[in-house]
Amino acid sequence: MYTTLSFEESGDIAKITLLRETITMAMVRELTSVCNHLEDESDCKVVVFQGAEGRFSRGIDFAEFKPDEPMDIHGFNKWEKICVRIERLPKATIALVDGPCLGGGAQLALVADAVIATPNSTFQFNEVHLGFLPGMATFRLAKHVGLGRAKRLIMQCPVLSAEDALNLGLIGEVTRDLDSALTATIGAFGPIHTVAVTLARRLLNESFSTDFENGIGNFLAAQHRAIHQTPFLETIKKHRDE
Repeated sequence: MYTTLSFEESGDIAKITLLRETITMAMVRELTSVCNHLEDESDCKVVVFQGAEGRFSRGIDFAEFKPDEPMDIHGFNKWEKICVRIERLPKATIALVDGPCLGGGAQLALVADAVIATPNSTFQFNEVHLGFLPGMATFRLAKHVGLGRAKRLIMQCPVLSAEDALNLGLIGEVTRDLDSALTATIGAFGPIHTVAVTLARRLLNESFSTDFENGIGNFLAAQHRAIHQTPFLETIKKHRDE
């Protein structure tokens, strides 16, 4: 069904494996198709992103650009749209990184809820050294690591080891056993009530750009929705019956 990625779904867990080492428009289209399924048809609660053949992703595929033709921003817009959809999926999202994670690959890891990496993983936002911009990592990265560190990572393009990325807060764990770490991380998310997860993530993402007065209004609206969902009503019933 897909050529640039594989998609597997079993019970509560869906896995997306990036088969190509670079990101093409075909991959963007296939990720869009997967997101359509995850949003509209899937009952899974966790979506796992991983690479293949010893790397996560080496970023954009420059072979799709033709220097003798006018540059078109359309493809970049499509990529940013799919990153936003992944960031807003009504599921918990986890990136498993093994090997190089560059450019668009690092941007993809940045929108996941949790990132687990092996010791031989490296991270780099390398776009500025190549003459263009690292997408909306210019918007997201400072929220993870602070403005000063984000400036260094984006403008100087250092290659980060897994330990470096862990110390900066870009990733949550470094391990040689990704399978065990994935199981533990899924367990740490708990029952994964999708409405509560989605609302909590949205409020956190808005917290750096919203003042307190608007923030509390957004929170109360979100809380109103959450407490009318089945999981909260079941929590009340359970505690009442104890």
